[in-house]
Amino acid sequence: MFTSDERNGKLSKAALLYAGFTGFTAVFGIIYELFSHEVYSYAMIYAFMLPLFLGLLPCLVLLRMKMRLPGETAVKAWNSGIAILTLGMLCKGVLEIFGTTNSLIYVYPVAGAVLLLTGLIMFIVQMKKDLPVEL
Repeated sequence: MFTSDERNGKLSKAALLYAGFTGFTAVFGIIYELFSHEVYSYAMIYAFMLPLFLGLLPCLVLLRMKMRLPGETAVKAWNSGIAILTLGMLCKGVLEIFGTTNSLIYVYPVAGAVLLLTGLIMFIVQMKKDLPVEL
């Protein structure tokens, strides 16, 4: 069993990691755009929003509501979904700046969405299992 301090510590650590990932993605996009010879891509510009709104914000909400992290598998699926969606946005931005396209770029949103949905379903199932049963 986790104590409240251990749960808050894990959530705080996850929030810090997401803040770092968000910052790294934003800085990467800014630097890449600086060297793109004034060619811009909305996918590259807004790629930082995925880890911000899908990673950092939910961690802060869970901390605020004093909820615990879902199971390890659900967290890994959710994290992988965010990483795949962010990587897909960055790859799309690189290709747009370069001036080309690739049909395989559409695999990223599908795979990311499937993993996010899997993580969310696992979280909901766990929440239902943890609810007290009233007679």
